[in-house]
Amino acid sequence: MLRKLPGTEVQNVVSTTPDTAVVWRPTVVRTPAIVVIVVWVWRLLVGLVKTIVRHPWACGLVAVAGGLCWLFGWRVAVLACSVACCGLAAWAALWPASFLRVVGWRVVSWGRWMWVYRRRWRGVVSVSGLAVNVGGRGYAPELVEVASDRWADRVTVRMLEGQSDQDYADRAPNIAHGFGAPSCRVSVPRPGWVVLTLPRADRLASVVAARPVPATASVGPVDVGLCEDGSPFALRVHGTHVLIAGATGAGKGSFLWSVVRGLLPARRAGLVELWALDPKRMELSYGLSLFDRYAARPEDCAKLLDDAVTVMQERADRYAGVRRNHVPTASDPFVLVIVDEVAFLTAYQGDKALKVRIQAALATLTTQGRAVGVGVMAALQDPRKDVLSIRNLFPDRIALRLDEPEQVDMVLGDGARDRGALADQIARDPSDPSVGAGVAYVRLENSPEPVRVRAGYVSDADIRQMVLLSMEAV
Repeated sequence: MLRKLPGTEVQNVVSTTPDTAVVWRPTVVRTPAIVVIVVWVWRLLVGLVKTIVRHPWACGLVAVAGGLCWLFGWRVAVLACSVACCGLAAWAALWPASFLRVVGWRVVSWGRWMWVYRRRWRGVVSVSGLAVNVGGRGYAPELVEVASDRWADRVTVRMLEGQSDQDYADRAPNIAHGFGAPSCRVSVPRPGWVVLTLPRADRLASVVAARPVPATASVGPVDVGLCEDGSPFALRVHGTHVLIAGATGAGKGSFLWSVVRGLLPARRAGLVELWALDPKRMELSYGLSLFDRYAARPEDCAKLLDDAVTVMQERADRYAGVRRNHVPTASDPFVLVIVDEVAFLTAYQGDKALKVRIQAALATLTTQGRAVGVGVMAALQDPRKDVLSIRNLFPDRIALRLDEPEQVDMVLGDGARDRGALADQIARDPSDPSVGAGVAYVRLENSPEPVRVRAGYVSDADIRQMVLLSMEAV
């Protein structure tokens, strides 16, 4: 016998047909109206609080306008709003930078949150497989905040319990296409949260002109190009070693010549010496007079590297117990050893004894050189371990266009491609070599997240001008 519970209505129907079994209908629980009202009021209050916290400026303006209208009538409210709009327009015209920072991008962020992400969010995460269904109830990651600037939207998301950033990295292409963005990069600001960076346009699609020669002599970070947000990209060369990897025509020369260009004033001041190894004889030889030392034949390259090791060891003997870091001076300049096509010297060299000698010298320089002011910048096409066994000794690495997805992690480290470093997908057009040339993903020692950049294109005319400037200085 079934007992009826308070607040519920139990229905069981027994079939009246003799030749059929008894059919039981599920219990129907009727929630009291007061409970439904309380739940909906609670949800309304929670939603109101979240709206005020996420959009304080917009809510404040609405509250002020409503208060003026209630206290003084709609005419006063319209007049006040008109005066405020005129003030904002004057602010935007006279001080556009501060207006965008304080007001403009907040409004854009709110508009993108309301009309783009909030409307599409559940559909995109459901189709992407980031939403789950447990016990007949659907759960989706929470869209917390959208912050917009000139080039991208940064969407902060609270993950579901049990999810990881890898789940979002695996579905980054789905998310990008879902919101109409050219790409999507995933970063982790804190446990349980991810930030999805969705560019609205590709600011690196066009060729970047050669960066201007610095007006002052410095061995600090060298301006070599632009970041994807349009800001200058400065590459540190003093106190580190840099590895550049890219397929043929990817633009390795753009990085090499941009660094040389940025160090010209320091070289004229005697703070930098540029030593070049050019086994291909077709790249660095075009600006031969810009280098303090130059070698092309394998025997000469080995001799130059041995001399760099000698300089390094002599400085280490003098610095021992006296100093821990190198400060460039005219008597102790920073020595940058630039190696183009390093794979020819370390892997494809026919003379095994010479190959071992070169590998030993490079290993010594990359393990001990940066503290005493001897840096190495090496470029190659094939980043495999058997081609360059010491690639992990380069703290800063640059991946231009690569042939295979696996090569991205070889250059930038494990997981770099999952975090958005799609170096194997950089555009290429055989009919136009400039398409995608110089575009790269950079992973620096002090920042594990890959950054997309484009180096300035240093043309033959720019190199000839650099040679003339160096000759005038002499």
